Amino acid sequence: MPSTTAKFSVLDLAPVPEGSTATDALANTRELACHAEALGYNRYWLAEHHNMAGIASAATSVLIGHVAGATSTMRVGAGGVMLPNHAPLVIAEQFGTLEALYPGRIDLGLGRAPGTDPITSQALRRTLSGDVDRFPEDVRELQRYFSDTPGRVQATPGFGLNVPIWILGSSLYGASLAAAFGLPYAFASHFAPAAMMQAIELYRERFQPSHQLDKPYVMLGYNICAADDEAEAHLLRSSSLQAFLNLRRGRPGKLPPPIAGFEKTLSAEENYVLEQIGACSSVGTREQVTADLADFIAATKADEIMVVAQIFDHNARLRSYELAMEAANNL
Repeated sequence: MPSTTAKFSVLDLAPVPEGSTATDALANTRELACHAEALGYNRYWLAEHHNMAGIASAATSVLIGHVAGATSTMRVGAGGVMLPNHAPLVIAEQFGTLEALYPGRIDLGLGRAPGTDPITSQALRRTLSGDVDRFPEDVRELQRYFSDTPGRVQATPGFGLNVPIWILGSSLYGASLAAAFGLPYAFASHFAPAAMMQAIELYRERFQPSHQLDKPYVMLGYNICAADDEAEAHLLRSSSLQAFLNLRRGRPGKLPPPIAGFEKTLSAEENYVLEQIGACSSVGTREQVTADLADFIAATKADEIMVVAQIFDHNARLRSYELAMEAANNL
């Protein structure tokens, strides 16, 4: 098995399983973060989504503080903050405060999508006509707030703290922007893998060094549902598949319990959709995950893998991240 220097991290949406509450989900996030740190994961990111009963990470910066306060060495950050929803100064102050509280441990990943539906976007009062088109200017504005160059408006805390900024994306747009700005790039291959290889190639070819980064750095999302038994792993995976299809049907809800033989109940079209979005995934035992990760890293030469696991049972989710790290250590 070829060796790899890729790092491994966690992406958490603070899933709310059916029959539980957001309070339960946030307690689970805290426990998973402590577990991930003990296992040796590099960073722990939380994602901004709104108006979704099954995701408790809407107030992303608040939850980052919750996780950073429960851990001591692992980096913690946003994967990401959907910048069109917010004034850059507000984000600079929030993440400047987090960096002041937890020095050297905070990341700020930025996305251009609203992370919700159009009605909720309007309720957030930022994603109106034209805001998405201002994304590059908003990123530059954020960078100025974190720099040590004085301006008429300063973020306090934030000024001079140089919080690391990442660009997130699922298309070539984010790859181009990250390359032009000389920023690390995180691609959402865990749910939108179609343009992954093209985006990686474009980013690496066009990368311009910056004060933050001297060479390209690629992080890729990767679904892992691991268990001690292969059949159990496939059963556990059915919860996230149900959740994805419910979202596509316009009926998002809490994370449903697993269903045995779920994929056999679907149409050919639905199975095709799941096959396409699940291209960057591994389901099975530690040995299967080890082999899949080796192939994925060999193909992409990723610098870092962001492991995603939407699993109904919290203890099974903890075990999956355990097995995933064992697989990573076997590479």
